[in-house]
Amino acid sequence: MIHIKTAEEIELLRASNQLVSRTLAEVAKYIAPGVTTLELDRIAEEFIRDHAAIPGFLGYKGYPKTLCTSVNQQVVHGIPSNYHLKSGDIVSVDCGVLFQGYFGDSAYTFAVGEVSDRVRLLLKTTRESLYKGIENAREGMRIGDIASAIQDHCEREKFSVVREMVGHGIGKGLHEAPEVPNYGKRGHGVRLQQGMVLCIEPMINMGRKEIAQDPDGWTIYTTDKMPSAHFEHCVAIGKNGADFLSTFDYIEKVYSFKTN
Repeated sequence: MIHIKTAEEIELLRASNQLVSRTLAEVAKYIAPGVTTLELDRIAEEFIRDHAAIPGFLGYKGYPKTLCTSVNQQVVHGIPSNYHLKSGDIVSVDCGVLFQGYFGDSAYTFAVGEVSDRVRLLLKTTRESLYKGIENAREGMRIGDIASAIQDHCEREKFSVVREMVGHGIGKGLHEAPEVPNYGKRGHGVRLQQGMVLCIEPMINMGRKEIAQDPDGWTIYTTDKMPSAHFEHCVAIGKNGADFLSTFDYIEKVYSFKTN
């Protein structure tokens, strides 16, 4: 069942997602060679609790940490650990919070130090595809319109779209209907209505689309061990377009997204 949000609920969701965005920006300050993903997790949990909220992922279906930190070939759901980031790595940081009864959820993939031109293009293209998808997130369009825009943009650069992992609705639940795939056909899928709130999150691989799950029960990785990128925004569907509830502005004030 798809829950249509009231204007008041959307403002509560905005507050939660703005806190997620600010948390990611706080984490971004510390991303550098030598830092562990476990330290990033500690920073995020402290920041969230200092702002009177609860980490949205911690304990969710048994997940053990505040962040998902997915490095290089890890697609999503990487568990923070004592791994020390090194120059040339990329790390997707996915964060959720529960604030005033509503969830926020956003993700950003960071380059650590110097990365290759092809990896930089993967990040640039994945980020661009997110906004291409959001351009189609307005009343009267369909889920397939979002999905097709993402897929077309990434495949144009010879990258591949993960099939099994998808975006989702969000509200009082972290994952609500409908699912939002990153591949599909225009004119297909659920019709978008004003008041729907969606997390749109392209997960794009440099190599093949196939993925597998680590024995830890959480971490998803590319079977060819090539890098994967992940960006996520939370938006509310409006009559004339999407209302961004999350933002990358805070992140990009402290982290330079290099595309050249």
